[in-house]
Amino acid sequence: MEEIVSKINDWLWSPVLIYGILVAGLIFTFRTKFMQVRFFKDMFVQLVKGEKSSSGVSSFEALSMALAGRIGVGNIAGTATAIGYGGPGSIFWMWVLGFIGAATSYVESTLAQIYKDEKDGVYRGGPAYYLYKFTQKKWIGMIFAVVGVIAMAALMPSVQANSIAGAMDNAFHIPAWVTGAFLVVLIGVIIIGGLKRIAAAASIIVPFMAAAYIIMAIIIIILNFDKIPEVFGLIFSSAFGQNEMYGGIIGAAIAWGVKRGIYANEAGQGTGSHHAAAAEVSHPVKQGFVQAFSIYFDTFLICTATAFIVLFTGAYNVQDEKTGKFLEENIPNIQPGEAFTQSAIEQAFPLAGFGSGFIAIALLFFAFTTIMAYYYIAETNLAFMLEGAKLKISIRVMQVVFLALLFYGSVKTAAIAWALGDVGLGLMVYVNVIGLLFLVKPTLIALKDYEEQKKQGLDPVFDPRKLGIENADYWEKRLEEKEEMKGAV
Repeated sequence: MEEIVSKINDWLWSPVLIYGILVAGLIFTFRTKFMQVRFFKDMFVQLVKGEKSSSGVSSFEALSMALAGRIGVGNIAGTATAIGYGGPGSIFWMWVLGFIGAATSYVESTLAQIYKDEKDGVYRGGPAYYLYKFTQKKWIGMIFAVVGVIAMAALMPSVQANSIAGAMDNAFHIPAWVTGAFLVVLIGVIIIGGLKRIAAAASIIVPFMAAAYIIMAIIIIILNFDKIPEVFGLIFSSAFGQNEMYGGIIGAAIAWGVKRGIYANEAGQGTGSHHAAAAEVSHPVKQGFVQAFSIYFDTFLICTATAFIVLFTGAYNVQDEKTGKFLEENIPNIQPGEAFTQSAIEQAFPLAGFGSGFIAIALLFFAFTTIMAYYYIAETNLAFMLEGAKLKISIRVMQVVFLALLFYGSVKTAAIAWALGDVGLGLMVYVNVIGLLFLVKPTLIALKDYEEQKKQGLDPVFDPRKLGIENADYWEKRLEEKEEMKGAV
């Protein structure tokens, strides 16, 4: 089983995908004329603006839901693993991916808003919806929908559950099956409550957990203030193969930086666009900005916090993945992953069990909210595939399967959990990024429209008919209803 999954991963995560993601991000960055820089102020403004309705959530709740999916095991274990196999230079390539990934996130999230649907009183959208609406070929949307359900309901949650169970066992000696049962009960209560309950839980948990983790990183940086030039020098020299110790693994630095960067911030994966579609806004670009900001938040704050915790304390090893040879071994017998971060905090705060306990609790919050986000994405793609009574029955069946696999993920080995997660991630990225390259035009038209309305001092309102954007059914219906109301008055 592990050998088969490993071969699939080798094919999926070939240089074609690794460098293709970077090239796609650069294309979107140039075509939007560096929107992630030009509209940085607007990103902040849109966080607190926006409305709620019976069908949609606020911009902040949509951001919280997206961050719930993005801030997970990838930020702690994934970032540490990138250092373990790609060296400190992998962090630079995570930053590069974060910067250009903001443009990718803008494109996919704006598309999700343009082509969203209102089904059963809830906004639904994402790659399956915009691939179908743009091409008017449902089978193209079905490809992503099927991949999305399999990845989000079966493959990727196992990584989160397994990491929570492992961390709780290491820190508090709680058996994996106990943690698994706890997750099943708690997640079950939330997901059965639907979109509103997921959004409410995320908007409370995400800011709290992120703030606590960043504060921990800041304290460690302050305690090691004298090492700031050394650490930054190490990151940049390793990224370009100038460091003598890591010169031979520059390819690994890029590959692991991109691979784990995508796992952490999900730019190009299409997952964040599902939450973007759920927001109530007057113009799709507004939510595109909010989701672009979430990439900055995830990569430059949370992932960087992990990197600094590990690098400032020197609690890491670097191993050549091909030869198995250690290029640097500072903490013998410690495998890449959350153990690096636990060891780093133990060094900074030499209290028995503090590092293990803090990371266990952080992982519990981080991965818990990610699991909620995964379920919502799976349900959204199921809603694309089915309707009416069939959808309601299928949702209940999927909930049972999702919770059962969540428990299974808690008790199985970490290696197979990560491998399955990478398969799910790779499949979604392939389908979504290829689609985005052909669908970028409506997001550029929408961005130009947003700019022009802002210059006129207006609060931008979206009218796809005026812009020549076809098949934006929700927005057309919304405008028709408003026109009818004005006519009646």
